[in-house]
Amino acid sequence: MTDVFNWQIKRNMKYTFESPKPEKQFAAVFDINKCIGCQTCSITCKTTWTTGRGQEYMFWNNVESKPYGGYPLYWDFKLLEKLGGGKWNADVYDGKTIFEKAAEENQNVEGFLPELDDWAYPNMGEDEIYGGEVTRGMHINSLPHPIWFYYLPRMCNHCSHPACVANCPRHAVYKRPEDGIVLVDQSRCQGYRQCVAGCPYKKPMYNSTTFRSEKCVACYPKVEQGHQTQCMEHCIGKIRMQGWISPPDSPKADNPIDYLVHVKKLALPLYPQFGTQPNIYYIPPIHVPTPYLKQMFGPGVDHAIKVYREEVPKDPVLKGLLVLFGSAPEIITKFEVKNEVAMGYDAKGTLAAQTPIKEPEVIRASFDKARDVYRLDTP
Repeated sequence: MTDVFNWQIKRNMKYTFESPKPEKQFAAVFDINKCIGCQTCSITCKTTWTTGRGQEYMFWNNVESKPYGGYPLYWDFKLLEKLGGGKWNADVYDGKTIFEKAAEENQNVEGFLPELDDWAYPNMGEDEIYGGEVTRGMHINSLPHPIWFYYLPRMCNHCSHPACVANCPRHAVYKRPEDGIVLVDQSRCQGYRQCVAGCPYKKPMYNSTTFRSEKCVACYPKVEQGHQTQCMEHCIGKIRMQGWISPPDSPKADNPIDYLVHVKKLALPLYPQFGTQPNIYYIPPIHVPTPYLKQMFGPGVDHAIKVYREEVPKDPVLKGLLVLFGSAPEIITKFEVKNEVAMGYDAKGTLAAQTPIKEPEVIRASFDKARDVYRLDTP
């Protein structure tokens, strides 16, 4: 074990080894407030990557309904119980990460191996509400809602301190130096499933036909060409923005991911207390009680919700960036907003997307004198 600094928990922590930082780090932001749970991301990923034998149960990308859903079942509840709880002192995590908890037992990672049946219910708890019954005539006009659920889309987080890398005895799991994408070397993997047990998010999966572990590859052939992953590009709700994240001490204000994560602090990591420093970030849902969200996204929830509710309507730059979500198949590495128009540029500096913040409106009179007819689609 060695000491590494984890900026998401604002302190040093123990990690199995200190590997060189990648040249750049793959990252993405998901706006949960816009997710409609259509599962298009799940299906486009599956039809692209997991149609073979032994992959029938695999959803490298999945969407689960919180608080009751989970794939595999109860993946987060079980690990939270094993860690024994922890608390945040301001923005510093005062508790044990999965690496520090494991060190007490002379292990690399605290985790568990899901039962086979746990993978059989990817839609368990879908659309199930928390907070009681919805009665006839009920009207909710306040935030947060007393009755709620929300969709949580998930993929591999391509963590900066990946537990799957730390726990693999064959060193078959590795982090690419050019982009930080985490992959499994199929020629080295012997199917010990230590990556499955170690990953707190349960995104490596075992193929019982090939006797190898597999996982999300971040569609690296597309990324190498400057294009977004399948799940990002085909998202119906346009909730995803893919890009590259800079270190927190050197953010670039024209980088979409940096702006949302480091500058505005609107997008938050999933279970930062696990200690892996995940690189998929979430804009938390504004209708959900904050105690639950703080357990999932950390102490920055109150600030993020305030920014989303109060600053977005008044800030044309932030609003423009959110409008750019899902606007181009290319990875947008820079953006700017001018004259109420948001523009995104790819790595070559080419304009990839141009979107007005407000769509132009045409108001038509209910009576058309030229045609001597009334229009029924106007008040």
